[in-house]
Amino acid sequence: MTATNYIYSVAKPDGLTLGVNNAALYFEQLLKKREVQFDWSKFAWVGGTTRTSPILYMWANTPYKTIHDVRAATVAPKCGVTGTGNTGYYLPKLLEETLGAKFQLVTGYQGGADIELAVERGEVQCRAFTIQVFFGREPFNIWRSKNQVRVLVYGGKKRDPRLPDTPLISELMDQYKTSDLNRRLVTVMLGSGEFVSAPMFAAPGTPPEQVKILREGYAKALTSPELIAEAKRQGLDAELIHGDEMEVLAKEVLNQPAEVIALMKKVMGG
Repeated sequence: MTATNYIYSVAKPDGLTLGVNNAALYFEQLLKKREVQFDWSKFAWVGGTTRTSPILYMWANTPYKTIHDVRAATVAPKCGVTGTGNTGYYLPKLLEETLGAKFQLVTGYQGGADIELAVERGEVQCRAFTIQVFFGREPFNIWRSKNQVRVLVYGGKKRDPRLPDTPLISELMDQYKTSDLNRRLVTVMLGSGEFVSAPMFAAPGTPPEQVKILREGYAKALTSPELIAEAKRQGLDAELIHGDEMEVLAKEVLNQPAEVIALMKKVMGG
Protein backbone atom coordinates (compact mmCIF):
# COMPACT_ATOMS: atom_id res chain seq x y z
CA MET A 1 0.00 0.00 0.00
CA THR A 2 2.77 2.43 0.97
CA ALA A 3 4.82 1.73 -2.16
CA THR A 4 1.79 1.96 -4.44
CA ASN A 5 0.70 5.25 -2.89
CA TYR A 6 4.25 6.57 -3.31
CA ILE A 7 4.48 5.74 -7.01
CA TYR A 8 1.05 7.25 -7.64
CA SER A 9 1.50 10.47 -5.65
CA VAL A 10 5.23 11.14 -5.23
CA ALA A 11 7.37 9.41 -7.87
CA LYS A 12 8.15 11.38 -11.03
CA PRO A 13 6.39 10.06 -14.16
CA ASP A 14 9.69 9.53 -15.94
CA GLY A 15 9.76 5.74 -16.14
CA LEU A 16 12.68 5.50 -13.68
CA THR A 17 10.67 4.43 -10.64
CA LEU A 18 8.77 1.14 -10.96
CA GLY A 19 6.51 -0.74 -8.57
CA VAL A 20 5.70 -4.40 -8.07
CA ASN A 21 2.84 -5.14 -5.72
CA ASN A 22 0.08 -7.53 -4.71
CA ALA A 23 -2.55 -7.27 -7.43
CA ALA A 24 -5.42 -7.70 -4.99
CA LEU A 25 -4.61 -4.23 -3.68
CA TYR A 26 -7.30 -2.81 -5.95
CA PHE A 27 -9.85 -4.46 -3.65
CA GLU A 28 -8.95 -1.75 -1.13
CA GLN A 29 -9.79 0.98 -3.63
CA LEU A 30 -13.15 -0.61 -4.45
CA LEU A 31 -13.94 -0.92 -0.75
CA LYS A 32 -12.97 2.75 -0.29
CA LYS A 33 -10.36 2.10 2.40
CA ARG A 34 -8.99 5.38 3.75
CA GLU A 35 -5.34 4.30 3.28
CA VAL A 36 -5.78 4.27 -0.51
CA GLN A 37 -4.24 7.31 -2.25
CA PHE A 38 -4.16 5.88 -5.78
CA ASP A 39 -6.42 5.16 -8.73
CA TRP A 40 -5.60 1.66 -10.00
CA SER A 41 -6.90 2.43 -13.49
CA LYS A 42 -4.41 5.28 -14.04
CA PHE A 43 -1.08 3.51 -13.54
CA ALA A 44 1.18 2.85 -16.54
CA TRP A 45 1.17 -0.94 -16.58
CA VAL A 46 4.43 -2.49 -17.75
CA GLY A 47 3.73 -6.21 -17.66
CA GLY A 48 3.52 -9.33 -15.58
CA THR A 49 3.90 -13.07 -15.55
CA THR A 50 2.39 -16.09 -13.78
CA ARG A 51 -1.37 -15.72 -13.37
CA THR A 52 -2.46 -16.66 -9.86
CA SER A 53 -5.76 -18.42 -10.43
CA PRO A 54 -7.43 -19.80 -7.30
CA ILE A 55 -8.45 -23.39 -6.64
CA LEU A 56 -10.24 -25.21 -3.85
CA TYR A 57 -8.97 -28.68 -2.94
CA MET A 58 -10.74 -31.39 -0.95
CA TRP A 59 -9.20 -34.31 0.95
CA ALA A 60 -9.99 -37.39 -1.13
CA ASN A 61 -11.47 -39.66 1.55
CA THR A 62 -14.42 -37.32 2.21
CA PRO A 63 -17.89 -37.69 0.66
CA TYR A 64 -17.44 -34.38 -1.20
CA LYS A 65 -16.21 -35.61 -4.59
CA THR A 66 -17.50 -32.64 -6.59
CA ILE A 67 -18.84 -29.14 -6.01
CA HIS A 68 -22.29 -30.64 -6.59
CA ASP A 69 -21.78 -32.89 -3.54
CA VAL A 70 -20.97 -29.80 -1.48
CA ARG A 71 -24.17 -28.10 -2.65
CA ALA A 72 -26.25 -31.14 -1.74
CA ALA A 73 -24.55 -31.90 1.60
CA THR A 74 -26.49 -31.68 4.86
CA VAL A 75 -23.20 -31.01 6.69
CA ALA A 76 -20.92 -28.50 5.00
CA PRO A 77 -17.20 -29.38 4.70
CA LYS A 78 -14.72 -27.50 6.87
CA CYS A 79 -12.07 -25.38 5.17
CA GLY A 80 -8.99 -24.19 7.05
CA VAL A 81 -8.32 -20.43 6.91
CA THR A 82 -5.75 -18.07 8.43
CA GLY A 83 -8.17 -15.12 8.56
CA THR A 84 -10.50 -12.95 6.51
CA GLY A 85 -9.63 -11.01 3.37
CA ASN A 86 -7.46 -13.60 1.59
CA THR A 87 -8.13 -16.27 -1.05
CA GLY A 88 -8.59 -18.97 1.56
CA TYR A 89 -11.47 -17.01 3.04
CA TYR A 90 -13.14 -15.34 0.10
CA LEU A 91 -13.10 -18.16 -2.47
CA PRO A 92 -15.35 -20.46 -0.37
CA LYS A 93 -17.57 -17.46 0.39
CA LEU A 94 -17.67 -16.61 -3.32
CA LEU A 95 -18.69 -20.19 -4.19
CA GLU A 96 -21.45 -19.96 -1.60
CA GLU A 97 -22.71 -16.64 -2.96
CA THR A 98 -22.58 -17.60 -6.65
CA LEU A 99 -23.12 -21.38 -6.72
CA GLY A 100 -24.87 -22.19 -3.45
CA ALA A 101 -22.03 -24.43 -2.22
CA LYS A 102 -21.76 -23.98 1.55
CA PHE A 103 -18.55 -24.34 3.56
CA GLN A 104 -17.68 -24.04 7.25
CA LEU A 105 -14.64 -21.79 7.58
CA VAL A 106 -12.31 -22.63 10.47
CA THR A 107 -10.17 -19.52 11.01
CA GLY A 108 -7.16 -18.87 13.19
CA TYR A 109 -4.47 -21.06 11.66
CA GLN A 110 -1.04 -19.42 11.68
CA GLY A 111 -0.20 -20.36 8.10
CA GLY A 112 -0.65 -22.77 5.24
CA ALA A 113 1.56 -25.48 6.76
CA ASP A 114 -0.71 -25.59 9.84
CA ILE A 115 -3.77 -25.99 7.63
CA GLU A 116 -2.15 -28.86 5.72
CA LEU A 117 -1.42 -30.66 9.00
CA ALA A 118 -5.02 -30.07 10.08
CA VAL A 119 -6.21 -31.63 6.79
CA GLU A 120 -4.04 -34.70 7.38
CA ARG A 121 -5.38 -35.00 10.93
CA GLY A 122 -8.98 -34.71 9.73
CA GLU A 123 -9.74 -31.45 11.58
CA VAL A 124 -10.66 -29.80 8.27
CA GLN A 125 -11.21 -31.22 4.78
CA CYS A 126 -10.46 -28.39 2.37
CA ARG A 127 -8.51 -25.24 1.63
CA ALA A 128 -8.54 -22.53 -1.06
CA PHE A 129 -5.39 -20.90 -2.42
CA THR A 130 -3.58 -20.55 -5.77
CA ILE A 131 -2.78 -23.17 -8.37
CA GLN A 132 0.90 -22.13 -8.21
CA VAL A 133 1.16 -23.23 -4.58
CA PHE A 134 -0.71 -26.48 -5.28
CA PHE A 135 1.72 -27.49 -8.04
CA GLY A 136 4.79 -25.76 -6.61
CA ARG A 137 5.59 -27.33 -3.26
CA GLU A 138 5.06 -30.10 -0.74
CA PRO A 139 3.01 -31.73 0.66
CA PHE A 140 0.87 -31.34 -2.45
CA ASN A 141 3.20 -33.21 -4.80
CA ILE A 142 3.11 -36.22 -2.46
CA TRP A 143 -0.63 -35.89 -1.92
CA ARG A 144 -1.26 -35.89 -5.66
CA SER A 145 1.03 -38.88 -6.25
CA LYS A 146 -0.96 -40.86 -3.67
CA ASN A 147 -4.39 -39.60 -4.87
CA GLN A 148 -5.04 -38.14 -1.42
CA VAL A 149 -6.47 -34.86 -2.70
CA ARG A 150 -8.71 -33.60 -5.48
CA VAL A 151 -9.39 -30.10 -6.83
CA LEU A 152 -13.12 -29.32 -6.93
CA VAL A 153 -13.08 -26.00 -8.73
CA TYR A 154 -10.66 -23.78 -10.67
CA GLY A 155 -10.93 -20.01 -10.99
CA GLY A 156 -8.94 -19.46 -14.17
CA LYS A 157 -10.40 -18.19 -17.42
CA LYS A 158 -9.36 -21.29 -19.35
CA ARG A 159 -8.75 -24.90 -18.32
CA ASP A 160 -5.29 -25.74 -17.00
CA PRO A 161 -3.86 -28.90 -18.62
CA ARG A 162 -2.81 -30.13 -15.17
CA LEU A 163 -6.46 -30.09 -14.07
CA PRO A 164 -8.23 -31.61 -17.09
CA ASP A 165 -11.28 -32.81 -15.13
CA THR A 166 -11.73 -29.83 -12.80
CA PRO A 167 -14.61 -27.51 -13.75
CA LEU A 168 -14.06 -23.78 -14.14
CA ILE A 169 -16.13 -21.44 -12.00
CA SER A 170 -17.48 -19.94 -15.24
CA GLU A 171 -18.75 -23.37 -16.34
CA LEU A 172 -20.42 -23.96 -13.00
CA MET A 173 -22.06 -20.53 -13.12
CA ASP A 174 -23.52 -21.44 -16.51
CA GLN A 175 -24.78 -24.73 -15.11
CA TYR A 176 -26.43 -23.15 -12.08
CA LYS A 177 -27.63 -20.03 -13.93
CA THR A 178 -25.77 -17.57 -11.73
CA SER A 179 -27.13 -14.02 -11.90
CA ASP A 180 -25.38 -11.27 -13.85
CA LEU A 181 -24.71 -9.42 -10.59
CA ASN A 182 -22.89 -12.40 -9.11
CA ARG A 183 -20.99 -12.94 -12.36
CA ARG A 184 -19.69 -9.39 -12.08
CA LEU A 185 -18.69 -10.14 -8.49
CA VAL A 186 -16.64 -13.12 -9.71
CA THR A 187 -14.94 -10.96 -12.35
CA VAL A 188 -13.92 -8.46 -9.69
CA MET A 189 -12.80 -10.98 -7.09
CA LEU A 190 -10.85 -13.22 -9.44
CA GLY A 191 -9.51 -10.40 -11.61
CA SER A 192 -6.49 -10.00 -9.34
CA GLY A 193 -5.21 -13.35 -10.59
CA GLU A 194 -5.32 -12.07 -14.16
CA PHE A 195 -3.02 -9.22 -13.05
CA VAL A 196 -0.49 -11.96 -12.20
CA SER A 197 1.35 -12.55 -8.95
CA ALA A 198 3.58 -9.45 -9.15
CA PRO A 199 2.45 -6.84 -11.69
CA MET A 200 4.96 -4.14 -12.65
CA PHE A 201 3.81 -0.54 -13.10
CA ALA A 202 5.00 3.05 -13.37
CA ALA A 203 3.52 6.37 -12.31
CA PRO A 204 0.46 7.84 -14.03
CA GLY A 205 1.43 10.25 -16.77
CA THR A 206 4.59 8.40 -17.80
CA PRO A 207 5.14 9.36 -21.47
CA PRO A 208 3.87 6.73 -23.94
CA GLU A 209 7.28 6.35 -25.57
CA GLN A 210 8.83 5.45 -22.20
CA VAL A 211 5.99 3.04 -21.38
CA LYS A 212 6.65 1.37 -24.75
CA ILE A 213 10.35 0.95 -23.92
CA LEU A 214 9.54 -0.52 -20.51
CA ARG A 215 7.02 -2.96 -21.95
CA GLU A 216 9.44 -4.08 -24.66
CA GLY A 217 12.20 -4.53 -22.08
CA TYR A 218 9.94 -6.58 -19.82
CA ALA A 219 8.89 -8.80 -22.73
CA LYS A 220 12.51 -9.28 -23.80
CA ALA A 221 13.51 -10.32 -20.28
CA LEU A 222 11.04 -13.19 -20.46
CA THR A 223 12.96 -14.68 -23.39
CA SER A 224 16.08 -15.02 -21.21
CA PRO A 225 17.05 -18.73 -20.85
CA GLU A 226 18.36 -18.05 -17.34
CA LEU A 227 15.10 -16.42 -16.23
CA ILE A 228 12.99 -19.17 -17.80
CA ALA A 229 15.13 -21.87 -16.12
CA GLU A 230 14.80 -20.15 -12.73
CA ALA A 231 11.02 -19.82 -13.17
CA LYS A 232 10.71 -23.54 -13.97
CA ARG A 233 12.86 -24.41 -10.96
CA GLN A 234 10.37 -22.54 -8.77
CA GLY A 235 7.36 -24.11 -10.47
CA LEU A 236 6.34 -20.80 -12.08
CA ASP A 237 5.01 -20.05 -15.55
CA ALA A 238 6.99 -17.44 -17.49
CA GLU A 239 4.08 -16.54 -19.78
CA LEU A 240 4.06 -12.84 -20.66
CA ILE A 241 1.03 -10.77 -19.67
CA HIS A 242 1.22 -7.59 -21.73
CA GLY A 243 0.93 -4.19 -20.10
CA ASP A 244 -1.78 -3.08 -22.51
CA GLU A 245 -3.86 -6.10 -21.49
CA MET A 246 -3.42 -5.16 -17.83
CA GLU A 247 -4.41 -1.58 -18.64
CA VAL A 248 -7.77 -2.75 -20.01
CA LEU A 249 -8.34 -5.09 -17.06
CA ALA A 250 -7.58 -2.31 -14.55
CA LYS A 251 -10.45 -0.24 -15.92
CA GLU A 252 -12.77 -3.24 -16.11
CA VAL A 253 -12.41 -4.34 -12.49
CA LEU A 254 -12.98 -0.83 -11.12
CA ASN A 255 -16.16 -0.17 -13.12
CA GLN A 256 -18.63 -1.71 -10.67
CA PRO A 257 -22.07 -0.73 -9.34
CA ALA A 258 -22.76 -0.29 -5.64
CA GLU A 259 -24.54 -3.67 -5.50
CA VAL A 260 -21.34 -5.50 -6.49
CA ILE A 261 -19.30 -3.55 -3.93
CA ALA A 262 -21.80 -4.51 -1.23
CA LEU A 263 -21.52 -8.19 -2.16
CA MET A 264 -17.76 -7.87 -2.22
CA LYS A 265 -17.72 -6.55 1.37
CA LYS A 266 -19.87 -9.50 2.42
CA VAL A 267 -17.62 -12.05 0.73
CA MET A 268 -14.46 -10.43 2.15
CA GLY A 269 -15.82 -10.71 5.66
CA GLY A 270 -16.25 -6.97 6.09
